[in-house]
Amino acid sequence: MHEGATVSAAGMRIVKLLVGNRPFTIADLIDATGVTRTAITEQLNELVAAGFVDRTTERLPGRGRPRHLYSATPAALLLLFASNQRLVVPAIWQAITEIGGQKLLQDVVRRVTRQMAAHYRRRITGRTPAERLRQMTQLLNEEGHLVEVCEDDEGRLVLRKRSCPFISMFEEHRTVCGVDIDLISAVVEAPVRQTMCRHDGDPCCAFALTSVNGE
Repeated sequence: MHEGATVSAAGMRIVKLLVGNRPFTIADLIDATGVTRTAITEQLNELVAAGFVDRTTERLPGRGRPRHLYSATPAALLLLFASNQRLVVPAIWQAITEIGGQKLLQDVVRRVTRQMAAHYRRRITGRTPAERLRQMTQLLNEEGHLVEVCEDDEGRLVLRKRSCPFISMFEEHRTVCGVDIDLISAVVEAPVRQTMCRHDGDPCCAFALTSVNGE
């Protein structure tokens, strides 16, 4: 799923028809919605590209042409209940803190960060922090994140994260912002500093390597 992907009202109608049901054909969706084949096909193509719908092909005995079947993905379930995520995840942070205090919360964050860092490090071969930062950016983009690397006025490499996979996890102590900082630092194997934060009114979050040019 591409992070930040949006779904039109017509697309959401299709998602709601597919979730929890058997796979639908285009003909099924035309019958259920009453709209044209062209409109249904356009919506399905967008939903498949965004990762909310899967398309499989079935060839029936005695039929010359195969037919496509469409079903909702797990990402579609998250799409339907995005507002619940904004309630549940901060509540989990709060519960961890109430049970074990800040020490337990920090232990959980460190373990989460280690696992996420391992996910990226195994695919990164760069020898310098700059090379590793650029490779990490590429991997994030392949996963659908909106990220880019640029240089600031002092010549430092900066990772700009225009989208945030942790947005539903944000709470007043900004614990999840620490996850971002520690994750990037662990993957590039160099200290980074957060220079922008969307929660401070900036348009995005940004993380700079502390050394010039990332060497």
